[in-house]
Amino acid sequence: MAQKKKKNKNNDSAAVNSKLIRKPIERCFLLFLAPTLAAFTIGFIYPFLKGFYLSFCKFQTTSNAEFIGIGNYINALHDASFVHAFWYTALYAVVSLLLINIIAFIIAYFLTQGIKGANIFRTVFFMPNLIGGIVLGYIWSMIFNGILSRYGTSILMETKFGFWGLIILMCWQQIGYMMIIYIAGLQSVPQDMMEAAKIDGASRLQTLIHITIPNVMPSITICMFLSLTNAFKLFDQNLALTGGQPFQFNPDGSVVKTTEMLALNIYNTFYGQNTMARGTAQAKAVIFFVLVAVISVAQLTATRKKEVQQ
Repeated sequence: MAQKKKKNKNNDSAAVNSKLIRKPIERCFLLFLAPTLAAFTIGFIYPFLKGFYLSFCKFQTTSNAEFIGIGNYINALHDASFVHAFWYTALYAVVSLLLINIIAFIIAYFLTQGIKGANIFRTVFFMPNLIGGIVLGYIWSMIFNGILSRYGTSILMETKFGFWGLIILMCWQQIGYMMIIYIAGLQSVPQDMMEAAKIDGASRLQTLIHITIPNVMPSITICMFLSLTNAFKLFDQNLALTGGQPFQFNPDGSVVKTTEMLALNIYNTFYGQNTMARGTAQAKAVIFFVLVAVISVAQLTATRKKEVQQ
């Protein structure tokens, strides 16, 4: 009895000491959080708010910004090159989203069926993702120009070649990365469900549609989100592969780069010859941010509704 009381007393003492230790840590949590919070504020929040303010200003440098209201947004929405870049990017995003995810899922599915050399295939498919975008763009530019030169043209001379060149380049780079995510999702499908479907006489296609895909929806959500955001934010590959060429001259004298995507259009507007258009470039950047955020949230909401709770 005495030993039991002594044991309880020791437990109570340990609990009190634990509380005494936790209290200083809880009081100092802001001290531990401060470096990360400061870095996030300096590296993201302040530049974002500053950029948002500059989108309402006319300026050459941030020190001589003059507030002009929504004029920059009006100029951005009336810019034929920006409107073309939006629709061109949207088309590219849809096509690349479908191709990258369908091909990556098919490869992942076959690599989880116990085929020989699966690990080697995974490595080979993933390796292109390790190459930088600028380097990748110039490599594929040389490849495409070498092929098309036999027909007396180049990837910079026709819009359709630039579009499908970007599609092929990004599929080659991103399929391996998405494949890894799909493999993780396929390996987490409950085996008892697969065995039950086999006992019930379900075909492989029926099992894939009614069991595998619903259980892999979290991976599909992630891959679609990454594919969509990467497509809209594409810059370095676009710059290296086509640079926005070829050009189209409109009757009003404006020039539209027919393979120029949104990010490259914003860059060219900001660093173009007309330095007074930098406010318009900032307005384009804000519109760009809103578009990507809305589309991404809509996609996440739509796909998460179809996820199966395991």
